[in-house]
Amino acid sequence: MRRVEGMAGLLLLLVAMGATAAKGAQVPQDNDHTLQAMRDEMARAKTRLELKIPNIDQPVRPYYVEYRLLDLEVREVVAEYGTLLSSTQTRNRFMDVEARVGSHKLDSSNFVSDEGFRGFIGPTGSVGIDRDYDSLRQDLWIATDQAFKEAVETYSRKQAYLSSLARQSDIDDFAKAEPVQLIEPLATPDWTNRDWNQEARDTSATLRAFSEIHESRVTYYIVYATEYLLTSEGTEIRQNRHFAAIEAGMRTFADDGVPLNHFYATYATRPADLPRVEAVRKGLNVAGTELMTLRAAPTAQDYTGPVLFEARAAAPMLAQVLGPAVNGARPPISFSPVMEQMLSGLGGKSDWVSRIGARVLPSGVNAVDDPGAKEFKGTPLIGGYAVDDEGVRAQRITLVENGNFKSALMSRRPGPDSDQSNGHGRAAFLNDAKPTMSNLFFSSAETLSAAELKKKFLDSCRAEKLAYCLVVREMDNPAISLLHQEDFSELLASYGGGAGTGDRLPLVVYRLYPESGREEMIRGARIIGLNSRALRNLAGIGSDTFVFNYMQSQINGLAGTALGAFGSAQSGLPASVVAPSLLFEELEVRGARGEAKRLPLLPPPPMSPAK
Repeated sequence: MRRVEGMAGLLLLLVAMGATAAKGAQVPQDNDHTLQAMRDEMARAKTRLELKIPNIDQPVRPYYVEYRLLDLEVREVVAEYGTLLSSTQTRNRFMDVEARVGSHKLDSSNFVSDEGFRGFIGPTGSVGIDRDYDSLRQDLWIATDQAFKEAVETYSRKQAYLSSLARQSDIDDFAKAEPVQLIEPLATPDWTNRDWNQEARDTSATLRAFSEIHESRVTYYIVYATEYLLTSEGTEIRQNRHFAAIEAGMRTFADDGVPLNHFYATYATRPADLPRVEAVRKGLNVAGTELMTLRAAPTAQDYTGPVLFEARAAAPMLAQVLGPAVNGARPPISFSPVMEQMLSGLGGKSDWVSRIGARVLPSGVNAVDDPGAKEFKGTPLIGGYAVDDEGVRAQRITLVENGNFKSALMSRRPGPDSDQSNGHGRAAFLNDAKPTMSNLFFSSAETLSAAELKKKFLDSCRAEKLAYCLVVREMDNPAISLLHQEDFSELLASYGGGAGTGDRLPLVVYRLYPESGREEMIRGARIIGLNSRALRNLAGIGSDTFVFNYMQSQINGLAGTALGAFGSAQSGLPASVVAPSLLFEELEVRGARGEAKRLPLLPPPPMSPAK
């Protein structure tokens, strides 16, 4: 539990009544006392929780209290070059309590004070894994006390800051929602009869064929979660969620000492649906071969001209660009202008807000987010759910119709265009709920076949009399491809500030020479200015489609921004994007800027091929 300092002059009036309530608690048939403990402690908080503040006649009470609990069981297997590095199975239970003071119009949330962002963050901590009634009530009691005190203090700071403004926002802080009751049967984790340790050994051994790969990791990650939500409004939810992943990162150096990285990732809603060893080996072979080609590839040069994103690259690019654009919630009120600048720099503000009805994409283009979709032409989608993490039922939302912006994704934090949630307040691991994509479908009424799109691309290249044009075949995900946190932090330091204005990291890029048709891989390219405005003038849209299953980052500072698509299974939220190839008439690409490192003094030791 987080320790919170007491507030001078305030007296907490919360009388302990746990023993009496425990005697009356009913034991569920599945022996899960969690919801009953949450109900009883919530009833006590609603009727007895208040603060008497000196010189104020009426005691302060919370108008909204929320209990969230996550019962998490994780199997993780990590291997390198055919050898296990670790194999663990853990179970934990975490809770988060939120209390709001004020009213739906103005409350203690959505405020970045001089002490940092305190909205949507309640006391969090571990609780017992035995689903014990008395232990959980004790934890909830302390956490509710802390959350309420924090809310009162934050509300006071927020009111003081707002009183200094000449004009205050007329947007509410919190949307009302109908209570939802959804109690699913407890799910028993099904790890299947597959030997995950041996599969990790067998698949990771594939990379033994690439002696120039200096480091690699193959991780099998399987998650089973039971999520509980109880609110003072009457919402009661117990639902099961599960997903499985295989993620691999690999690292090498070019001959000039510049580090190079690649990755492989695949996701499923159930462990049994993960690809078998041979399919994973094939994917790792492709990634390893591309990484070796990158080692010998020339460095990218500055370039301005047509760029073709094949569908394999277009879908992750759209995940990065559209994620912030379709977020309809207003950002928190900031005490410091520096925070406002940071949110803008990371792409935390939507370019489409207040543009309902305006054209934001080419005519004929539609974008739909559908949490109820399970698959696309036989390929499973992983972003679906029935009720979001704020207790609102999921809705299918048409974001863009015929190029015109129709609606944004909404959580219970209102925005300029809507004051109601449409069931897209999503979070992972008890993080803050934000308007987040689930299964996004990007399509157009006017498309070109692969041959027609390539011809148009080459014609544009010849018309501009360019020696070559660029084809992007895959985008990077540094959250997976970079194996060390310090490398990831260094990348964000140099790259994060431009993410909001359109800096993108392609991974597999080719020069295509129009006169000969020859292709040549290049390394180190960085695309500049590819934001939501650049999508408005697409030169061509393919008739092909690619299903991109990925994890949206839930790391504080990344979630909800242009960096949100850089997620991994360990800290991410399942999502899917279905999109075709996209042709841009003109993009700016900057050449390699990588910093060379000192190469190893000795060549790599010999390694026997995979068995």
